[in-house]
Amino acid sequence: MTMPVLEVEGLSISFTQYDKGVRQRSLPVIRDLDLTIRPGQVVAVVGSSGSGKSLLAHGILGILPYNARQSGSIRYRGEPLTPRRAEELRGREIVLIPQSVGYLDPLMQVGPQIRKGRRDPASRARSREILGRYHLGSEVEALYPFELSGGMNQRAGIAIAMLMNPAVLLADEPTSALDPISTSKIEELATELKKRYTIVIVTHNMQQALRISDNTAFFLLGELVEYGDTETMFSTPREKRTEDYITGRFG
Repeated sequence: MTMPVLEVEGLSISFTQYDKGVRQRSLPVIRDLDLTIRPGQVVAVVGSSGSGKSLLAHGILGILPYNARQSGSIRYRGEPLTPRRAEELRGREIVLIPQSVGYLDPLMQVGPQIRKGRRDPASRARSREILGRYHLGSEVEALYPFELSGGMNQRAGIAIAMLMNPAVLLADEPTSALDPISTSKIEELATELKKRYTIVIVTHNMQQALRISDNTAFFLLGELVEYGDTETMFSTPREKRTEDYITGRFG
């Protein structure tokens, strides 16, 4: 069996609440989480708003708010993922695609953002190859982000993120602001990308998880209720709370 790309053991994240600079209480958000992710998988992290899904991705990357406290361990390819190590890997081996489609530089055309300012013919050819890989025409190079649709913006952002050839792509609600057609294109892209990358997609959409993920982790109020093969979870969930969420009884 291949070595896991990410191993999370006993992860807990809480927030300290202050009143007039005085600590009042600690509010737990993620509690005692264990999660193993293997290379070449698409793992969906699902649950309702406020369940701790996005916080898990941020905890892996070491980009928690100042008042957050984290305990437990995270390993990347068998090595401890300390805050310093997470900073070194962030944007290189582990890349985050945020929920907002507005993270591209609005004052720079898409082509130069992909080329990182280089103007030589090889860079231009590489730019067009990258755009084509993510189903974007070469004409996109000359456009600014505000001239693109939401789906095109998201795919351009993914293209730029992939330039570093990361091992892990963390996608935080990448289709929440997109129309159904753009959502479908992003989902198709995720299926293609898993041939080369490990993908963790945070989503509240269980149907999206069923369409694209190999494994699904169901979060509820900071607790990992169930984790396993997606099709099995949908057909025969082990937990009553998972069944209730899938069938729309809550969430």
